[in-house]
Amino acid sequence: MRNRKNMIWQGLLLIFVTAVVVSGANFVLADEGACQYCGMKKAMYGHSWVTIEHEDGSVTGVCSVHCAAIDMALNIDKSVKKISVGDYNTKKQIDADTAHWVIGGNKMGVMTARAKWAFAGKESADDFMKQNGGRPATFAEVMKAAFEDMYEDTLMIQKKRKMKKM
Repeated sequence: MRNRKNMIWQGLLLIFVTAVVVSGANFVLADEGACQYCGMKKAMYGHSWVTIEHEDGSVTGVCSVHCAAIDMALNIDKSVKKISVGDYNTKKQIDADTAHWVIGGNKMGVMTARAKWAFAGKESADDFMKQNGGRPATFAEVMKAAFEDMYEDTLMIQKKRKMKKM
């Protein structure tokens, strides 16, 4: 009788642990893990990290606007509910639509030659442009630029990875 109770408790514990691991897996991938397209870690790319929330409840975390564009193209049938992005200075997630964006400048972008940076405040974006160049943009302009840059950026990434292997 005692063995049977222990087996039941062990079974329940196993179910509980499995449920915690499974339910926490999406959170870890979207919030703390690595970009599913290029493998870059959020810990190192919080200043450009993009979180995409879909209407179906799924959440995807990627390292950059470049990888966000890849995700949107690959998941064309998944409606987007909300997109947040890392503030360049604080690394805190901010709403991508209301962020103050800067395209270009002399700072190399993440996964792109033409940088696309988000700032929570207009003053921060203006300060960045004074020091580094670039121009102000809306989120729609940023995403359009990401798709326009996709071919050249992909070739650049492939070339860099090839050089690393050598």
